[in-house]
Amino acid sequence: MDSDIASQDGLEKPILEIDNLTVIRSGKLVLKNVNLTVNKGEFVGIVGPNGSGKSTLLLAILGVLKAQEGNIKIYNSKPMSRELYGKIGWVSQAAANLPKDIRITIKELVHLGTVNAKNMFSHTWLPMKDNKRNKKVKEAIEMVGLQDFENFDIGRISGGQRQRAVIARALATEAEFILLDEPLVGMDRESRNSLLKLLDRFCHNNGKTIIMVSHDLSAIRQTTHRMIFLEETIRFDGLTANFPDLDSLAKLRGITHTHEQEMGSEYEN
Repeated sequence: MDSDIASQDGLEKPILEIDNLTVIRSGKLVLKNVNLTVNKGEFVGIVGPNGSGKSTLLLAILGVLKAQEGNIKIYNSKPMSRELYGKIGWVSQAAANLPKDIRITIKELVHLGTVNAKNMFSHTWLPMKDNKRNKKVKEAIEMVGLQDFENFDIGRISGGQRQRAVIARALATEAEFILLDEPLVGMDRESRNSLLKLLDRFCHNNGKTIIMVSHDLSAIRQTTHRMIFLEETIRFDGLTANFPDLDSLAKLRGITHTHEQEMGSEYEN
């Protein structure tokens, strides 16, 4: 266990710690007083209405967006710290929306996940280095079940397979902490279910920690271990089994029942 992520009592510190986070974008308050802790091996689903700050939260965790207030620690380091190199995998909403006429194979795409500032200009044809990177690529492709398609061009495979390919690219970095922003968009039912099972296995069998943002509430409820409802701030954070029903969720959001108001006014008259 790394000393920088171990607490004094010998237990691992949380992978992610967010304390009183506030983020303003284009003059608009998007996140306010967000407090969140994520431990190793958790599969956390973040849901909320459009514009609720879900993507903003992921970008703040990555360090792409700066906080106006609060602190973020990943493996006890600030976002974008050198210590985090290779530990975080990121799959954005547009990651799988590659042009269909692009001439790049799945294997080549995943291989890009092994390219970094240290090896970008190195002699990659040296057998030792090349074999090591090829092994990472092979393992990542096998993890997402695309070994039979690795030499197919991206334009020849389905949307679900492209999504798996970009996840494999993130895995090729040997990332321990994976962030996914709406990975289910544009996927058919079979591909969606297959991907969700794959992500669940990553947590249980490979010790990965995953945060996934999605508007697909039913998919999140059937897959993740823990759910967060985000709307400017965190309004629910708990086990998936305890996620509130629609009426309770409306109350958390401060939404009142229109018909009850109308009925109440009639009785008052």
